[in-house]
Amino acid sequence: MSKIEVDAITEQSGSTLTTGGGAGKTVVVDATTVTLGRCGGTVALASGASQTGFGRTGTVDWQTGSIKTATFTAANGEGYFANTSGGAFVMNLPAGTAGNIVSVVDYTNTFQTNNLTITPNGSQKIGGVAANFVSSTEGQSLTFVYVDDIEGWKNVQDSTTAATGNPNLVATGGTITTSGDYKIHTFSGPGTFTVSNASTTAANNIVSYLVLAGGGGSPGGGFGGGGAGGFREYKGPADSYTASPLNGNPGGTSVTITAQAYPITVGGGGTAGPAPCGPRCGGKGNPSTFSTITSTAGGAGLNNSTSAPLGPGGSGGGGGRDYTPGGSGNTPPTTPSQGFPGGNGIFAGSNYGGGGGGGASAAGSNGTSSQGGNGGAGVDSSINGSPGARAGGGGGGAFAGPGAGSGGSGGGGNPANNGQAETGGGAGGSVGSGAVGKAGGGGVVIIRYKFQ
Repeated sequence: MSKIEVDAITEQSGSTLTTGGGAGKTVVVDATTVTLGRCGGTVALASGASQTGFGRTGTVDWQTGSIKTATFTAANGEGYFANTSGGAFVMNLPAGTAGNIVSVVDYTNTFQTNNLTITPNGSQKIGGVAANFVSSTEGQSLTFVYVDDIEGWKNVQDSTTAATGNPNLVATGGTITTSGDYKIHTFSGPGTFTVSNASTTAANNIVSYLVLAGGGGSPGGGFGGGGAGGFREYKGPADSYTASPLNGNPGGTSVTITAQAYPITVGGGGTAGPAPCGPRCGGKGNPSTFSTITSTAGGAGLNNSTSAPLGPGGSGGGGGRDYTPGGSGNTPPTTPSQGFPGGNGIFAGSNYGGGGGGGASAAGSNGTSSQGGNGGAGVDSSINGSPGARAGGGGGGAFAGPGAGSGGSGGGGNPANNGQAETGGGAGGSVGSGAVGKAGGGGVVIIRYKFQ
């Protein structure tokens, strides 16, 4: 026997080095360690060649170039994408021998409506039973290994969770509820609306919102009602709930969401004035914010000052004695208007009638010698899934003689009552010369979007 020993073989020309004797010849490489290829290189089988002796590690060769849409017979070592969107069909398993492996996955997530039936060969079994297996779970993927003739094909991997990209808006923050296909985030205090995934449909990223500021407080001593917090609402183009008449679509300010964090500020109600108190002793409410949207605080109910910088606001506070004019509403101005002015107060002899606080849809009424003014009405919106009125003005109080006015619908306080929480309602004016004022109702921020 002849033997040739060399340290290395290097090609002399060209880029291909061929070893072996061609068809009918066998090349044996005998060593403790055999290295094929190099870093960054590729080791490939020639077209039409097959491999033996390497064994399997529980994986298959996925047939990405051949999506199955009708009955077919699987081959050992292959994985298949089964598209049953056009109807149910059958995958026939091959005749199994120990170590054979076959996988299949629900290509269109339709196994739950159009099943895939998996059939063993002849009298062979699936999981020890000589019968078909029917996959009826959405997004299911299965891997079968043939063990022996007792158990036959055993399912060694079963995933029933379809991991798919989410085309919808995904967010956290506040108290989350649902209404049909929409999620609703309600903030009754400060927080963060955090968007982790924007929708692939542009219109669905224009969210619906309600931003409502805190209502104004009222002074002591029997005078004007607090104004409601500024009310700003926008109904997104993809949404379907019943919005208030102040819906800003079209003409208002839209908010288009992207994947980021949005700090939320929710304004508290204005403080109650003590008794007795001097001019302007009712506390103005506090503003609420979301993204580029700011709703102005409700104006404070006024006492006996003709110079009352705390009176204007989202809705204005009611006027006090000496014909004090009510505070202006929609200050600073927005489109649509976020509120209305408060009513004027009156001094008629010994009788003082405070003006009603302004509301989101109407001005507060003027006080009279026999009656405090009524608070302006709020508005009704179903943004949170059910109808509810918000942003009513507080009823005007009385110093002596006249009766008190009523609070406006939507959380406006009756005289000697606070504005209602989370409505932005203005505080009711106090009744009597020694009475203390009342606090305005806190605001709320509500964000609504399509999530499925």
